[in-house]
Amino acid sequence: MIKISLCMIVKNEAAILSRCLDSVCDLMDEIIIVDTGSTDDTKAVAAKYTDRIYDFAWNNDFSAARNFSFSLANMDYIYAPDADEILDEENRKRFLLLKEALLPEIEIVQMKYRTVSEFNTVLNARTEYRPKLFKRVREFEWIDPIHETIRLTPVVFDSDIEILHMPQSMHHKRDFSIFVDAFNREGTFSAKLRSMYAKELLKTGDEKDFAEALPIFRLIYDSGTDTDAQKEAACVLAHAYRIAGDTNRFFQMTLRDMLSTPCAEICLELGAYFEEAEDYEEASLWYYNAAHETSSILDVHTSGDLPLHGLIRCYETMLAALPEDDPFAALSANQYEEALSDAKEALANWDVPEEL
Repeated sequence: MIKISLCMIVKNEAAILSRCLDSVCDLMDEIIIVDTGSTDDTKAVAAKYTDRIYDFAWNNDFSAARNFSFSLANMDYIYAPDADEILDEENRKRFLLLKEALLPEIEIVQMKYRTVSEFNTVLNARTEYRPKLFKRVREFEWIDPIHETIRLTPVVFDSDIEILHMPQSMHHKRDFSIFVDAFNREGTFSAKLRSMYAKELLKTGDEKDFAEALPIFRLIYDSGTDTDAQKEAACVLAHAYRIAGDTNRFFQMTLRDMLSTPCAEICLELGAYFEEAEDYEEASLWYYNAAHETSSILDVHTSGDLPLHGLIRCYETMLAALPEDDPFAALSANQYEEALSDAKEALANWDVPEEL
């Protein structure tokens, strides 16, 4: 049976830390807690489970804190949960079976990550695989019978263990500052970090967040070196320009997106623009395109419940505005009522995908 070090970074998690550790402590052979500056009783709670508690001066870099926590581990594998995660009884049993039977050549174990509260900033499905268990020391292996080379790709196992992610609040304000600091420091984003920043903005950002992000995504867009990067940047910029009232630049972003395969995010922005302008007929056209004719590239809600809610608002407003003494109003009313019924039915049947 393998032995496992739990390595966790925490800050002000006194309210939920016991919930997490109670669910996994007996599965671990070593528990290491790295505190990044708690001002509550987090360390006192942690002390009930381990004496391996360390301080790390927070530098706005989660990777640095995690690297420090991993450097303290001694066991065969490292499990890296967050304080707002738990394993229920069924998945505790699965974890124990994994611990008893894990093959030594496996270097990373992925587990299903399921957010069960409304506080979801990046997931576009209810469940996704994430790497959670890591072999502490990697063994290099030569491969190929001739022109031999070292195997660089890790051996990854997708387990059936499901981790329940149960955050009590959003952390996006903290995360946005880290994104901005990282870009200012490095002058660029990895593709993953760029997408994550864009997703969190579209899901939870407010006017101030978009104002701070605008020059970053303008630089990304203007670099013109990566089509995916430009598409994602256009989604952020279109929203930022719309809420800032910069109509010319808003249409610059949205119309350019139409030159390639349009995405639901841009169609949703056009729907919102025309709804704000009280042009409900035009708004309903773009909301329909977002819901039924295009796909999301960042936020699955932009091709689902968000445009369907927009359609419902537009159809209801247009119905209410029809003049009673207009002989043609009855025909329009029938069309709007049918479209409204379809939109309500589609909304009732829509849900976040189980998996992507």
